[in-house]
Amino acid sequence: MAKIDIKINGKGYLETIDDNILLVDFLREKIGLTGTHVGCDTSQCGACVVHVNGDSVKSCTTLAMQVNGKDITTIEGLSEGDNLHPIQKAFQNNHALQCGFCTPGLVMSAVDLLQKNKNPSEDEIREWFEGHICRCTGYKNIIKAVQEAIA
Repeated sequence: MAKIDIKINGKGYLETIDDNILLVDFLREKIGLTGTHVGCDTSQCGACVVHVNGDSVKSCTTLAMQVNGKDITTIEGLSEGDNLHPIQKAFQNNHALQCGFCTPGLVMSAVDLLQKNKNPSEDEIREWFEGHICRCTGYKNIIKAVQEAIA
C-alpha cells in the first residue's frame, strides 16, 4: 500500500492505494470517474486517454503511483457545468460518435492535439489518432469534428 497525492479535474485527492493499481482503475473504482473507459488493457485502442500535466496518457498502462503529485484531467473535467468543451461540442455537432465507447479517449487526444498544434492538417489529425480504435464511425466525422473545433 502507498499514499498518492494528486489533483484530478482541479480537486485534490490524498488516497491510500495498492502499489500496482492502474491509473484507469484508480479513476474508475477509487474516485468514481467512469468516463475513462477500458477498451483493450494493452494500450492499443485509446479509450482510456486522460491528461497528465496536460499531455495525453493511456491510463490502462500507467500505474497510479506514476502520476503521484501530478495534475490529471479526465473527460469529466473538460466541460464547465452544462457548457461543453469546444471539442465535445464539435463531436456532438458532427455526429462523431456512435456507440460512444472510444469517444472520451478521442476527445481527450483531440484537446491535446489542438493545445500543441493550433491548425493541424487532416493528415496531422489522422496521424495524431493513430493509437485509437473506433469500430463505429470510420473516423470521417471525427476528423470533421476536430476541423470544426479548429475554426
